[in-house]
Amino acid sequence: MIPLITLEEHYSSRKVSEASPEAQAHYAAFPPPIRRKLEALGDERIHDLDHGNVSIQVISHGPGDINASLCTAVNDDLAAAVAQHPTRLAGFAMLPMREPAAAAAELERCVKELGFVGALIENHTGGEYYDDERFWPVFERAQALDVPLYIHPTFASDSMMEYYKGNYDDSVALALSAYGWAWHAETGLHVLRLYASGVFDRYPTLRIVIGHMGEMLPFQLERVCTVSQRWGRERSFREVWRNNIWVTTSGMFSLTPLACLLKTTSIEHVLYSVDYPFSTNEKGLAFLREIEESGLITGEDLELFAYRNAENLLGVRAGKL
Repeated sequence: MIPLITLEEHYSSRKVSEASPEAQAHYAAFPPPIRRKLEALGDERIHDLDHGNVSIQVISHGPGDINASLCTAVNDDLAAAVAQHPTRLAGFAMLPMREPAAAAAELERCVKELGFVGALIENHTGGEYYDDERFWPVFERAQALDVPLYIHPTFASDSMMEYYKGNYDDSVALALSAYGWAWHAETGLHVLRLYASGVFDRYPTLRIVIGHMGEMLPFQLERVCTVSQRWGRERSFREVWRNNIWVTTSGMFSLTPLACLLKTTSIEHVLYSVDYPFSTNEKGLAFLREIEESGLITGEDLELFAYRNAENLLGVRAGKL
């Protein structure tokens, strides 16, 4: 069986929940079995990897807007867990994005001292997007360290929530503001904001990863490429998409969006992922088999998708299970 590397795989630290009432409320909404798996960094997680044929899981912390000192503690805890299973687990750093200078320093510490392979950052910080130049030291440091930043959806800020409320229950508004729509639309928009602001002109070798089959961008890619020609950037959006953006399949197990992604994106920039524990590794493995049987990705391209692209992007090596 082909080995697998997964990149958008989560855990949660009780330290974050105890320090952040907002994070505590988010995690309290998950069923107890999900909360248990989120907190597990040992044998239960490795057992689940084995059942999904996952060779290496790159772990990142879930939502939690926390300060620099708490980020340091959380990253140290993750590094200790990775050290217990160094051939099976790897780490993405959690960064205090409200404090960009501290975030850049923590990224460097995590890469150079803890051996992390990059960082996962939330799609905004209290409603602020990272096209504001005060956040750019993080991009500068990621480029200098030659590690990717994974931009992951996060919950709407209080100021953003009003936009999603309407003539329906607030539970519907919550879904629309998050997993039912806006997580994906807002993350796709964020990539466009970064492009329009000149981030990729300033940092031409910056590597950004996004999940969920491209956060709606592949479907809109031709239109975006046409419209963005008028935005005054040195590099075209098509060039940035081709060279600076990697896309995972995390949490989406449907051939139709995958077909669109493959039509718009080089196979070298498309990566398998699961979104554990919100999706199971077994479900991901079943989807991989469906992909192979469909003929959408086969042969050497299937190896690129399953693990070789992740090896090249992250500098890790998958072992045979």
